[in-house]
Amino acid sequence: MFDPVEKLKEFVRHPSISADSKFKAGMTGAREFVAGLLTSIGFVVEVVPTDLHPIILAHRSGPAHWPHVIIYGHYDVQPADPLNLWQSAAFEPEIRGKRIYGRGTADNKGPLMTHIAAVGRLLERRPDLPLRITFLIEGEEEIGSPSFPKFLHSYRDRLKADFVYLSDTGIPNEDQVVFTCGLRGLVLFDVEITCARSDLHSGLHGGVLRNPIQAVSELCASLHTPDGRVNIPGFYDDVLDVEPWEREQLAGLGTDMEKYRQFLGIPAFHTPPGYTPFEAVRFLPTLEFNGIGGGYQGEGTKTVIPSKAFVKISCRLVPNQSPAKMRELLYRTVRERVPADVTLRIVDQHEGTPYVVVPPGRSNTPKDQSPVLARAFRSADKAVAEVFGRPPLYLREGGSVPIIADIKRILGLDSLMMGLFLPDDNLHAPNESFHLGVMEKGMRASERILEGLASGA
Repeated sequence: MFDPVEKLKEFVRHPSISADSKFKAGMTGAREFVAGLLTSIGFVVEVVPTDLHPIILAHRSGPAHWPHVIIYGHYDVQPADPLNLWQSAAFEPEIRGKRIYGRGTADNKGPLMTHIAAVGRLLERRPDLPLRITFLIEGEEEIGSPSFPKFLHSYRDRLKADFVYLSDTGIPNEDQVVFTCGLRGLVLFDVEITCARSDLHSGLHGGVLRNPIQAVSELCASLHTPDGRVNIPGFYDDVLDVEPWEREQLAGLGTDMEKYRQFLGIPAFHTPPGYTPFEAVRFLPTLEFNGIGGGYQGEGTKTVIPSKAFVKISCRLVPNQSPAKMRELLYRTVRERVPADVTLRIVDQHEGTPYVVVPPGRSNTPKDQSPVLARAFRSADKAVAEVFGRPPLYLREGGSVPIIADIKRILGLDSLMMGLFLPDDNLHAPNESFHLGVMEKGMRASERILEGLASGA
């Protein structure tokens, strides 16, 4: 059996940045590394071409009556910039204390290696294990997975399984595992407002036309009420109600609002009425401004009225909200609130559907839930309690993983999402790291989860 930490180092050394064509060699190297590792533990590996970065599909087959689990991960990573803020080279992994540092260690190379190593250990010990396993590893997650839905449609007959198992979500500390049972969706778009055909001298022409920056600012100010709610008619109509068991699970985190406030570095919270900060980030939709600009941005002054201004807007959606319906509401509201004496342009960006799965035994568990998935939840409960010393919590997450909803929509499969990265792992930021203690416990837990699933426990 290979050394998982050494293999993770090797994996991280491949700079697999999917967003930048200059890193094509790093993408190829990471892909070939994973394909070779899966071949070494007995999987039949196929590299499936896409319009951008190929997908790795690896099978361990068996009789049709064996349970079939798909293990998902991604081999691409975020850009490492700004490089000067790294304490060690981003693509030369370094172990300091209990952590391994390097781009991709936590997102997603470390968690993916955790599952590959768990499967390798398990099959070495139980070569006759009655479990079909498929690894599905893509190279475009960090750029929105544009090739993934097409791939799922094309390969759906080969991806008939009982559920998907992955680790691309977080946990609050190294002793408390959280299984994510809900993810927020996304709608992103840009608003561009133009007035004059070019920038104008503010002394010669000021006072005769509407300034685009003013128009953008007034639009932004109109999209929230003073108490923090989104001010768009119908925005909250389809929001899934929060169940009592969800609030109980959230209380089990034992999180401290004052510590959270200090961590954020803010003087006070600003949440919609009736929700704590921890509830707001998991259960409510949002509308945020991600970028705004127009006019002169340099040092000193330049007395112009800019011809254009823009704002970038993102909405996080919660289960039961449709991206198509929300986009229609948003665009209608923007068009109504932008004055007629400017030119409006709305630019579509990508979107993602929210997702929710309910653990068995809860009040709103679907009656048609897969019995194999229910068995996987039971196996996860037992394995995590044994390895981490306390049972897992089941919580909705504030972030978005759009491919999970795509898998549900196209393949009809739910997902078991075991969190493994920590708040201080610095995902997407300089000095990203992965806790080696969590990695080791994660391997042991994952091994037991899959063995329990195979045995029918």
